[in-house]
Amino acid sequence: MSLAPFHLAIPVDDLAAARDFYGKLLGFAEGRSDTRWIDWNFGGHQVVTHQVDGARPRAGSNPVDGHEVPVPHFGLVLPVPEFQRLAERLTAAGTEFVIEPHVRFQGEPGEQWTMFFLDPAGNALEFKAFAAPGRLFAV
Repeated sequence: MSLAPFHLAIPVDDLAAARDFYGKLLGFAEGRSDTRWIDWNFGGHQVVTHQVDGARPRAGSNPVDGHEVPVPHFGLVLPVPEFQRLAERLTAAGTEFVIEPHVRFQGEPGEQWTMFFLDPAGNALEFKAFAAPGRLFAV
């Protein structure tokens, strides 16, 4: 199977806040947009923030390596230097992490840097990095 960019549509309740978060804080390029949605170049993939009025339910969680991982969530696997730069930028911006940047599964085949945080609408994001990228699916 050949890999192609994925498309993900997520609800937000404030497009201006989404524009600040995804465009300015995370640094993703804005694509097409309209009055109720914005396309983002999310590391070569298309994430679309759609304006949805009303309250959003809180995500659940699942225990993983001693932390409560928010479910559902989405994000990117980055090279370690990019992960570190993003973690520093988020920390400097005062981001409230659900799970602080740290190394998970240390000494195991799936050892990885990971961090979780919420966008302004409460959507959970995970960014991770592997020192050995070929170990992404290691068991």
